[in-house]
Amino acid sequence: MKTAVLYIRVSTDEQADKGYSQRYQEEVLLQYCQINLLNVKEVVFEDHSAKSFNRPAWKIMLSDFKRKKAQRPDFLLFIKWDRFSRNAADSYQMIRLLNEYGIDPQAIEQPLDLSIPENKMMLAFYLAIPEVENDRRALNIFHGMRRARKEGRFMGVAPLGYVNKTDEDGRKYICPTTPDSELIKWAFLEIADGKYNTEQIWKEAKKKGLVCSSSNFRELVRNPVYCGKIVVAKYKDEPMHWVNGQHEAIMSEAIFLRVQQILDDRKKGQIKKKFIEHPQLILRGFLTCPDCGRMLTGSASTGSYARYYYYHCRTSCRYRKRADSINEIFAEELIKWRPNEEFLPLFKSILKECYEIKMCLKIEKRSAAIKQLDIEYSKLNRARELLLNENLSLVEFETIKTDYITKLQDLQEIVDNNPDCVEKFGLSVHNQGSSILRLYDFFKMANTTDQRRLIGLISPANLTFKGTGFDIKQYGLAMKLIYHS
Repeated sequence: MKTAVLYIRVSTDEQADKGYSQRYQEEVLLQYCQINLLNVKEVVFEDHSAKSFNRPAWKIMLSDFKRKKAQRPDFLLFIKWDRFSRNAADSYQMIRLLNEYGIDPQAIEQPLDLSIPENKMMLAFYLAIPEVENDRRALNIFHGMRRARKEGRFMGVAPLGYVNKTDEDGRKYICPTTPDSELIKWAFLEIADGKYNTEQIWKEAKKKGLVCSSSNFRELVRNPVYCGKIVVAKYKDEPMHWVNGQHEAIMSEAIFLRVQQILDDRKKGQIKKKFIEHPQLILRGFLTCPDCGRMLTGSASTGSYARYYYYHCRTSCRYRKRADSINEIFAEELIKWRPNEEFLPLFKSILKECYEIKMCLKIEKRSAAIKQLDIEYSKLNRARELLLNENLSLVEFETIKTDYITKLQDLQEIVDNNPDCVEKFGLSVHNQGSSILRLYDFFKMANTTDQRRLIGLISPANLTFKGTGFDIKQYGLAMKLIYHS
């Protein structure tokens, strides 16, 4: 008597929609074997996709066929060819392999004698239909998800700082969750400030409680979801673009774009040769020798009572000048720089905008507290109306009033501790006028790093000291626009 192994495969959607349950397939296959006098050696159950033959039960069964030659069946039976596979190319290879093992794969509801060449055309038809169905389903899903993204809906598992939720209509969305959202907002603001690198900010965020690896953090700060945008990927002739998301943004778009600019500048490797910063040698790396034209270096010389610093040349020209006197002459040169009066209004506006970005957290915290104060006062007034209309007892009103007074005091404390710093700052800028652009005052108060930044802005090219002043061959564009030297 010939033998057969029964292969039964289902997937969730087919089991629900088409009735391809395991029990049904087993009954039909067993009945077929009984009618055709076939001995059933084994029934193999599979609950896996048919897109490939990388299926757990199939791999075990195929391994048994390979090892146990004497126990190989004559037939491998299944109901239809889409139970066997939904990939035509893989199917031909697997049929060839089974034939080499002496096994004839057959679909009992779509029987084919593959020894007849014409039947191979029907086999191609039976195998192509399931693959086309899969491809069409996948394409429909792809276009559906793309359409949802264009509508501003986030698809998939919520990123760190958000949580997946479902509204009353069954539509899924994401919303911020604390404390992660606050930590992420803090991280963006720190990067935008530009004082620390990404690795340092990630380590500090971890100390504050953010659970995130270094690589994931670097991806996080590049994700426009946090500024309320959804990325629609490039497809055919349509370029990649952003759309406004339906979710609540954690960070403003302005700060997000500033962070991207900072990260891009760091990634480009536009890092100039680093000089060891020393407060006595602030012009080291900027000065060139007036005799030979080479870059001057700087070092200290130990005298009888103190250490004295010099700018000097490394070549045989032996140029050497006291650093403190050159530094002072450079600072005095800055007294001559006066800002262009036409630029002042624009500068004040930019300065205020930068300050708003830096103080974003405090501003948002104060605004939220003021908004909540209005809500709580409205509720308390509503309770008073109910009391006057005798819809609320005095005891109930006093209980409500006590609760609300505590809330109002807490919110008022937040407002008092976070004054309107932007308005105060704007008033300060307005009153100071052109004094805020006096380079000499800034240079004297700045640290070494900021002093060197200012020198670089004044002249992108190198400086040459000419005994009583400096020869500046090329002024920075910003300085040319803002100042009259």
